[in-house]
Amino acid sequence: MNNDITPFEEIRRTNPAGNEFWSSRDFARVLGYVNYRHFQAVIEKARTACFNSEQRVQDHFVETDQMIKIGKGGQRAVKTVMMSRYACYLVIQNADPAKEIVAQGQTYFAIQTRRQELSDEEIEAQRRLGIRSELRQHNTQLADAAKDAGVIEPKDYAIFQNHGYMGLYAGLGAKDIHACKGLERGEQILDHMGSTELAANLFRATQAEDKLRREKITGKANRARREVGAKVRQTIKELGGTMPENLPAAESIKKLESKAKKALKKPKP
Repeated sequence: MNNDITPFEEIRRTNPAGNEFWSSRDFARVLGYVNYRHFQAVIEKARTACFNSEQRVQDHFVETDQMIKIGKGGQRAVKTVMMSRYACYLVIQNADPAKEIVAQGQTYFAIQTRRQELSDEEIEAQRRLGIRSELRQHNTQLADAAKDAGVIEPKDYAIFQNHGYMGLYAGLGAKDIHACKGLERGEQILDHMGSTELAANLFRATQAEDKLRREKITGKANRARREVGAKVRQTIKELGGTMPENLPAAESIKKLESKAKKALKKPKP
C-alpha cells in the first residue's frame, strides 16, 4: 500500500459517470465512530452548515442503501449517505476534534476543497472568455441586421440595445442594470457578467439577429428586440433558473483577458 495515500483517499469512490463520492459508513469507520448513530449527528450538523452556506444540500448529501456483510457470508442493506468532497469537508469540521484522525482529515479536505475551487474558477474563467468573444462577434452581426432594419444613427442603436436589456431584465435598462450590479462608473455590464448571464445575453443577441433577418423587419426593430429578450427571460423562468438581474457581478473580464495574454507570452519550459 502506498504510504502517501491518506485513509480518506483510500475510501474515495467514483460512480459510473466518473464523479467522486464518499460513503458515510466508510467515513465513520475511518474516523473511529464505533456507533454509527453518533456519526449521524455529525452529518446533520454538516447538512445544516451546507444549507447555511446557500448550497443545495441534495447536491452534496445523497441518501441511499449500502450492502454490508453479516454473519455466514450474508449481506443486508443499511441506510448510508453518499457525500461529495465538500460534504466531507463540512463533516470533518463538525467531527470530534479530540480524535487525531479528525485533525488530519481537516487538513486534507481543506487543501483538496481549495484545489477544487481553483479548478472550478479556471473553468468558469475559460467559459466567460469564450462566450464574451462570441458575444462581441454576434453583436457586430446584430448591428448589421439592425442597420438593415432601419436603425442607422448611433443614438438609435443605443435605444435598440436598451430594448434588448429591458426584455431580458424585466424592464431594466442598461443604467438600471449597472446600478443593480453595483458597478463603478465606466465599468461595462457585459465585462462583469458570469458565464450563465453571458450565455443568456448571447442567446438573445443571436435570436434577435435571426428574427430581424428572417422576418425582414423594418421600422419595428426595437419591439422585436424586446420581445426576444422577454422570450429568453421566460425560458429561464420555466427552467427554474436565476433571473439575470439577480446574478452577482463577476470580476472584470478584462483582467482575465490580460492574464490569458500573459500566459500565452510565457516561454514554455
